[in-house]
Amino acid sequence: MSQQFTLELSNEVYADLQQKANAVGVSLTEWIIAVLSKQTNGLGGALDSAARQEEARQRFRNHAGALSLGHVTGVDNESIDADLAIAYAGEYEE
Repeated sequence: MSQQFTLELSNEVYADLQQKANAVGVSLTEWIIAVLSKQTNGLGGALDSAARQEEARQRFRNHAGALSLGHVTGVDNESIDADLAIAYAGEYEE
């Protein structure tokens, strides 16, 4: 089954589209259908890509707080100062 769609275009837009259709050797209708089909497929891919990005984001968030060393790691000023003193003394080797 097919549907009919009427579109009103300015003369400039019509001429530009007609020229593009002629350049590839198809009718204006065929060219418009091909372009719209391609854009629709691209939109589906973008939506799918957005869904995959959200899945990946959720998987990443699931790792937050997943590792515990069993002790606090330098959130107090004294341990930060001690770490800096050691670092400035050159005792940290990488």
